[in-house]
Amino acid sequence: MNTEHHWITTPLTADLLRGALDLEHTAHGVLPHRLPARARAQYMDGQLAMAESQPSGVRLAFRTRATAIELDALPTKRVYVGAPPRPDGVYELLVDGRPAGRAGVSGGNTLTIDMAAGTAEQRPGPAGTLRFSGLPDGAKNIEIWLPHNETTELVALRTDAPVEPAPDRGRKVWLHHGSSISHGSDAAGPTTTWPALAAALGGVELINLGMGGSALLDPFTARALRDTPADLISIKIGINVVNADLMRLRAFIPAVHGFLDTIREGHPGTPLLVVSPLLCPIHEETPGPSAPDLSALSTGQMRFRATGDPAERAHGKLTLGVIRDELARIVQQRTAEDPNLHYLDGRDLYGEADSAELPLPDELHPDAATHRRIGERFGRLVFRADGPFTDRSVTDRSFTDRSVTDRRA
Repeated sequence: MNTEHHWITTPLTADLLRGALDLEHTAHGVLPHRLPARARAQYMDGQLAMAESQPSGVRLAFRTRATAIELDALPTKRVYVGAPPRPDGVYELLVDGRPAGRAGVSGGNTLTIDMAAGTAEQRPGPAGTLRFSGLPDGAKNIEIWLPHNETTELVALRTDAPVEPAPDRGRKVWLHHGSSISHGSDAAGPTTTWPALAAALGGVELINLGMGGSALLDPFTARALRDTPADLISIKIGINVVNADLMRLRAFIPAVHGFLDTIREGHPGTPLLVVSPLLCPIHEETPGPSAPDLSALSTGQMRFRATGDPAERAHGKLTLGVIRDELARIVQQRTAEDPNLHYLDGRDLYGEADSAELPLPDELHPDAATHRRIGERFGRLVFRADGPFTDRSVTDRSFTDRSVTDRRA
């Protein structure tokens, strides 16, 4: 059996990572980012910085004969004042594509967030070590999926046999952008966020640009999508625009067109799917902004409420119902010149019947079971033989037409 002095330390370089767009060298090691440095520099927002540095969909990927692996990591753990403690982030091990272990890292930095006061304070802490041992002999492909909801600096990788970057499996790359729901919200682990589940069902390589609170039609995000090589692209837009009360209808429609125009500059013929919001009862007919329910927080529960006035829709305030109608109309308008553009109503992924069976625990975010349902439905609807991500020289627009027509019936 291998002992401590047999460890081989391998430098943590970009060719060992998948799902990250940038790798920052820090005082401790390397920090994967899901937005490039130029995009991050254009808006120094704490929420965006936290979200894009949480490595949802990011994984170490290498080939090795090692039977034991150690990873030193420095996580940043969130603490919400008045709310129950959050569990440690989960690292998931896949061996030749099959689940083979789960672990966490203790210690780390602590980010204390007071939602009532609108403040955040970070305190430094030590790095920790996770270990996977007893792995099968022989050459194998290893993936270590990093915690989807915990900023993670990678400090050191040790194995008891040499490693090399994982070979290209020839899979298509699916590039997805969305809100905290796409980011992973309350999924059970990094491989069971709904995009990760859908990617596994579709047999594609995932780049997940779902970012909590940050699907806001930002031009720098559109440019990141434009400049990232991909075979399939989807954007899920709506809930953050409403719960941030970011813009009115007059600004929203041109912003959507501009976002799509920018993506098309780099991906003129790539299948591009626009997904409207999932059902969210508090914002179906009530505008934002969303706010923490302080009465629930005082009892140790995290819940949100809509604070807008439904009457303000007449003045251009946005609700999820308004956004779905506009996204369907925009896509239908653009498909005359862009046959590879498609639309999916988010309620086909999570609708009224689902809400009755699996209500959103905090009024905004799905739980682990709902992530699984959404991922399976996306896989079935989008990666199916006649779905929008299917290769064909002339796009069959019946998928778009059916989604729009059925929802208005």
